[in-house]
Amino acid sequence: MGGGARELAGYLAALGGWVAAVAAAVLPQWRQSSYAGDAIITAVGLHEGLWMSCAAQSTGQVQCRLHDSLLSLDVHIQTSRALMVISLLLGFFGIIVSVVGMKCTKVGEEDPVTKSRIAVAGGVLFILSGLCTLAAVSLYAAQVTYEFFRESTVPINARYEFGSALFIGWGAASLTVLGGSLLCCSCPAKERRGQQYYRQSQPSTAREYV
Repeated sequence: MGGGARELAGYLAALGGWVAAVAAAVLPQWRQSSYAGDAIITAVGLHEGLWMSCAAQSTGQVQCRLHDSLLSLDVHIQTSRALMVISLLLGFFGIIVSVVGMKCTKVGEEDPVTKSRIAVAGGVLFILSGLCTLAAVSLYAAQVTYEFFRESTVPINARYEFGSALFIGWGAASLTVLGGSLLCCSCPAKERRGQQYYRQSQPSTAREYV
């Protein structure tokens, strides 16, 4: 795969991961009611996310309520919120920086070495964005797992388990890190050596024609 095609594939993968991270951050299905156990209650399904909690009736009606107080939330929710916001900001800047540094764009094409360095910087931003998403989703999942398996008087079918947003977040983190890694494969050192070799070969070629 050529350098330009590799950068384009990395950019598209990272962009798709960032869009999936936005969806994961907005969705309220970070954890949902568990249907494990003998007495399964299906009349109401509860879903909770970073920003709101929802109750889905068996009739199809869904009611959602935003979290009222920030300081009253659990620590893992506040931490996951902060990590997701940082992730989305890093990914947004990575999108802008990568467009400037990619070989398929006309911006700054007169200096390919600097252009490659900008592409690498965009890839680093995407990798950091993916790691923040991974940390946020994994932290929340660890808390859900702990609350599900700890000793409690709450029946199993009244506890929570993983929601679909967690799996979307894991997929988004993987895509973003993969795309950022492909963008980081742009190596300005090779281009610099190629330019130096081309410049050194010009005088000898000119002397041959004299």
